[in-house]
Amino acid sequence: MADGTYHDSTHQADTLLHELAAAHGVGTSYWGWDGTQRSVPESTLRGVLAALGVPVEGPGELQRSLDETKVAPWRRTLPPVVVGREGQEHLVNVHVPHGSHATVRVIAEDGRRHEAEQRENWDPPLELDGVLTGRATFAVPDDLPLGWHTLVAETAGGVAECPLVVTPRRLQTTGALAGRRHWGLTAQLYSVRSLRSWGIGDFADLMDLAAISGQAGAGFVLVNPLHAAEPGPPVEDSPYLPSTRRFFNPLYLRVEEIPEHGYLDPAEQARIAQLAGQFEDANRSADHLDRNASFAAKLAALELVFRVRRGPARTQQFADFCSDQGPGLDDFALWCALAEQLAPDAPEWAGAAADPGTPYCAEQRVRLAGRIEFHRWLQWLCDQQLEAVQRSATQAGMEIGVIHDLAVGVKRGGSDAWTLDAVLAGGVTVGAPPDMFNQQGQDWTQPPWHPGRLAESGYTAYRDMLRTVLRHAGGIRVDHILGLFRLWWIPAGAGPGEGTYVYYDHEALIGILALEAQRAGAVVIGEDLGVFEPWVRDYLAERGIFGTSILWFEHDAGGPLAPERYRQQCLTSVNTHDLPPTAGYLAGVHVTLRESLGLLRRPVEEERAEAVAEQEAVLSLVRERGLLPADVSAGADVQRTVEALYAYTALTPSSLLGVALVDAVGETRTQNQPGTSTQYPNWCIPLAGPGGTVLLDSLAEDPRFRSLLDTVGTALHPGE
Repeated sequence: MADGTYHDSTHQADTLLHELAAAHGVGTSYWGWDGTQRSVPESTLRGVLAALGVPVEGPGELQRSLDETKVAPWRRTLPPVVVGREGQEHLVNVHVPHGSHATVRVIAEDGRRHEAEQRENWDPPLELDGVLTGRATFAVPDDLPLGWHTLVAETAGGVAECPLVVTPRRLQTTGALAGRRHWGLTAQLYSVRSLRSWGIGDFADLMDLAAISGQAGAGFVLVNPLHAAEPGPPVEDSPYLPSTRRFFNPLYLRVEEIPEHGYLDPAEQARIAQLAGQFEDANRSADHLDRNASFAAKLAALELVFRVRRGPARTQQFADFCSDQGPGLDDFALWCALAEQLAPDAPEWAGAAADPGTPYCAEQRVRLAGRIEFHRWLQWLCDQQLEAVQRSATQAGMEIGVIHDLAVGVKRGGSDAWTLDAVLAGGVTVGAPPDMFNQQGQDWTQPPWHPGRLAESGYTAYRDMLRTVLRHAGGIRVDHILGLFRLWWIPAGAGPGEGTYVYYDHEALIGILALEAQRAGAVVIGEDLGVFEPWVRDYLAERGIFGTSILWFEHDAGGPLAPERYRQQCLTSVNTHDLPPTAGYLAGVHVTLRESLGLLRRPVEEERAEAVAEQEAVLSLVRERGLLPADVSAGADVQRTVEALYAYTALTPSSLLGVALVDAVGETRTQNQPGTSTQYPNWCIPLAGPGGTVLLDSLAEDPRFRSLLDTVGTALHPGE
């Protein structure tokens, strides 16, 4: 009898746990990359629910949590935020004491008032804490303009407000590209250097790269995330593991381009020239990049320039920038100043300096005012140089210009994790389940947005991040855009394969992304590779978001996809930064590397055989289209094969074609090996080709570079 009671109790707890998980958007099972459905362990569900702030100890607590989840909306007069589409009526529930009267109106961004019409609602009232609560439904007008408005409800209990966001039905910038096709370079900026670089590619180098490719006919240049890392050495190498996604990395500043540099006295100018001169040999070297050395030298130079008195016009511009960026910039600059004083494991971070609003931090704002001003100033310089880059790109003939990359998340212990702690989830990290290229799964060590608290905040942090990235951009690439639908959460202490998907309000996140992009006049490209639910790509296309297609990954049941079947609303390329450059991929570098790092789950011979078979399947289609002679093998003529593969992508209807700069110069080394951190020098490989380092100074005349660009341009626009 006791055993039966225990079994019933356990079954009840499991049922409640799964019901509670579903109520909070936590997946209880998922389909793996191999087509197998897998159940999520109970320990994972409990860990994830705990990270969401949901009590889960024992059947009684599970039941109470489930009951509270069901009544939580009734405890609020208005929802935390309302996000809808333009031209569509949106119904909003208002909760008031049963029988009470309510009126609802919208105060638009421009100050105009719009009345909401009440609709019939026959939901029975609900008793909450001894109060009978009713629900009234109102229709938000369908003719509201795009933007961030305020929804106001007046009831007998007072006035309640919440943000109301009206988003585009479909991103208009996408439609503007219909009927036109563009190719553009994709590049890791830090790796692209010139003789004037400080060992690392910078904003001035990006300006030159845009000019070179724009003059060759490119419509855009897509770069890696330029988000800020630590405020000083040692800094994180990965651009996809930043300290913040809202602000930019001063490592990319070109010191000599700052106007105040010209007003330094001769000795100070000589000192900066000496600092820059330390990197003459490094610029020409194909060895691994050293961000720490470059950043240390730049910071020393920037300290000198910062002390130069600015003229009235520049002073006003700086003040306007700080005012426009508001408290977000202030808090970021405070974190930078504190991070210069406190070690990452200093006890203050968990105590006196736990968040920007503590009394200790208020004192530090005064004590560190000079350093805070310095870090604000660095962001202003980044903003100015990025503005110049985008202007130069469009002047070079690019219709789109610079496309910035938005990382999936931020690192623990960084600026965003500190300033935005209220809208991030603790006790979990983000990653990816096992797939064919990373058979052990991935843990990206990043804290995710907390879906509930992010909505409670009105998505302000998300909006502000997008606005900064889009401020001087022709487009934005959203890395792992599937994360705006669901993210793979891994509880602390669990392995990458022991996570589960947590679902987000994609209608809100994608809508706000489209709204901010439309206001900036930018296109949006979603990196929609990997495991995803079938309807996701259709949804993104409906909202005007471009997808991503990589030649090696596009298959159907019959094998590699014919070019005519590729998506039109898409950025199509031969490869991605998570694979070796095409010359290396054809040589099987990726299999050799993964085998050496212990990332394979089956014999290396099987991996090599499958890789060769997959490549040959694609190459056979390329040969069928007459782009590569049957007697030419990839190993015999690598450059010709690479050009044929890019010509093949031009046969697709895709509006955007990406040309990897590494392919244009013949690089073979892998830039990043997913699933590794210190085992491989990720993100530290400078641009080089068969003949050694490739610098911007000679790029335009490089025969291999010119040949590939001519091939793509001719294939995309024959007869021009």
